[in-house]
Amino acid sequence: MDLKGKAALVTGSTSGIGLAVARALAARGADIVLNGLGDAGAIEDLRATLAHEHGVRVSFHGADLSAPDGAEALVAHAQADPGRIDILVNNAGIQHVAPVEAFPAERWDAVIAINLSAVFHTTRLALPGMKARGWGRIVNIASVHGLVASAHKAAYVAAKHGVVGLTKVVGLETAGSGVTCNAVCPGWVLTPLVQAQVDALAQIRGLDGATARRQLLEEKQPSRQFVTPEQLGDLTVFLCSDAAAQMTGSALVMDGGWTAQ
Repeated sequence: MDLKGKAALVTGSTSGIGLAVARALAARGADIVLNGLGDAGAIEDLRATLAHEHGVRVSFHGADLSAPDGAEALVAHAQADPGRIDILVNNAGIQHVAPVEAFPAERWDAVIAINLSAVFHTTRLALPGMKARGWGRIVNIASVHGLVASAHKAAYVAAKHGVVGLTKVVGLETAGSGVTCNAVCPGWVLTPLVQAQVDALAQIRGLDGATARRQLLEEKQPSRQFVTPEQLGDLTVFLCSDAAAQMTGSALVMDGGWTAQ
């Protein structure tokens, strides 16, 4: 698949799933705008390496997506450098785990803001240019928790269900325009967010890391294997291809059988 001449904005792309998606798109020739948190020097090394390895233009903007003005600044940056947004991948996310009655209100607000509201804001800002050019791909990295629930994850589950719903609306509103919008719903992926849950499980149950990872998988994911960020990157590339031109408003599950149960 050739994405030369296309420009992609990937939120939350300095590590984990977002970085794998950015790498997969860059490997097909797309220019990339990175976004996320981390050490400035490490991010610059990452940006330069990605550009050198794939011969594409790569820029970075460290917008905080917890408020609309952060999304606006990020989209404005992408529209200036490299000059447009052909592919928008909404990946940035945070997590907090607690029972509903003990869930801090400020953590609820933060999770909803970054995991759901930011998806709306970047989408509304990127859509006019996509429609004007008659081509665009929006890929929202949701979760199996956009389809099913788990205890103690009220804000995350609510946000991801919202992302799946928003994906459907955007898919309907852009149908036939050359723009598609789909959601990817991974099961367990060994990202920093999931590693934190592994560490918590190990501490609660007095387990070593390997045993905690195995038990986490066994509770939800029948394959007993983590989905890899690279697999999600390749799925995103497929959604940007002509083969997926009539796939829109969909939620694609890659979860080792989690939601088949």
